[in-house]
Amino acid sequence: MFEFKVKKEEGFSRTGILKTPNGLIKTPVFMPVGTKATVKTLSQKDLKTLGAQIILANTYHLFLRPGEKLVKKMGGLHKWINWDGPILTDSGGYQVFSLSQEKGFTKNTKFKTKVKIDDKGVMFNSHLDGSKHYFTPKKAIKIQEDLNADIVMAFDECAPADSSKKYFKEAMERTHKWLIDCKKSHKSSKQALFGIVQGGLYKDLREESAKFVNAQGLPGNAIGGLSVGESKGQMYDMLDVTIPHLDKNKPRYLMGVGTPEDILEAVERGVDMFDCVHPTRMARHGSFWDLTGRYSITNAKFKYDKSPLQKDCKCETCQNYSKSYLRHLIFEKEILGLRLMSIHNLHFLLELMRNIRENIDKGSFKKFKREFLKKFKK
Repeated sequence: MFEFKVKKEEGFSRTGILKTPNGLIKTPVFMPVGTKATVKTLSQKDLKTLGAQIILANTYHLFLRPGEKLVKKMGGLHKWINWDGPILTDSGGYQVFSLSQEKGFTKNTKFKTKVKIDDKGVMFNSHLDGSKHYFTPKKAIKIQEDLNADIVMAFDECAPADSSKKYFKEAMERTHKWLIDCKKSHKSSKQALFGIVQGGLYKDLREESAKFVNAQGLPGNAIGGLSVGESKGQMYDMLDVTIPHLDKNKPRYLMGVGTPEDILEAVERGVDMFDCVHPTRMARHGSFWDLTGRYSITNAKFKYDKSPLQKDCKCETCQNYSKSYLRHLIFEKEILGLRLMSIHNLHFLLELMRNIRENIDKGSFKKFKREFLKKFKK
């Protein structure tokens, strides 16, 4: 049910087709993030209109509420949310660690949340109500089977960015052990399991992890633990040492990355799949992209601006509304403003992906990247 074929190559960048039970995916691809089974403010019809090929949902959040058993009873994620395309579910590992803190309180909650890790799994407190839960690789896989996504992720430990090399190595080795456990627990032929490379910012650990994950012979390989506070140069360095050890005949997924410049740099290095909350999150804070960079719609210069967010943009927002009106909506915290800004930002990124694929197929990607970044203010 799963097959990946490389279509065209230009240097290390490539286009491809990933076959899944719920449709074909043209790569390189950006996956809008619907953490709680919804891309905030947008309908599934909106996503189809924008050209989204695959969306992402999160195991941790859906496990806590409404619970994977409810989703299974409703026929799985596809039927429940009325999405007929592919879905990828994250294992929840990142959220277990990022939303749990040894000291203090998580943002916007009164519940103190702790995490206790052993080689079998992770004990953690819910950030919602403080209830205790224990995630093992087997449980993470079972939850994702109940959710019935097309692509499921192995349970991994994303160590904090300020960890010592000793701890990064321990976390990497634990991630490898859990990958073996996930592989043993994964039984569904309708779901593709991807392993995740870890290792922090240490080249030797990244190489070791990439070789180990690749050796498992899974349908795809992911790169985790990046875009978590390191510099862009450091992230690109880690991609340079990781990607050569990942099978070129399998899709490569860079987790949590979604800015135009990072996508272009990663595609040039051979990455095929991306996801990030960034385009919709920044939209909800009133920020948008055009071909010259990122801007805030709340800037006073847009108060009387009759022009769209981006000249010649074909999205619903730019075809119908001015910067002046959008600025008003954001200032008044109107839901329509959040929706229209989200539509534009996702259209911008998905259009970028279409242009990337087109230029790789024509052999002009490097030129396209150079000209795009020359204009684009990071």
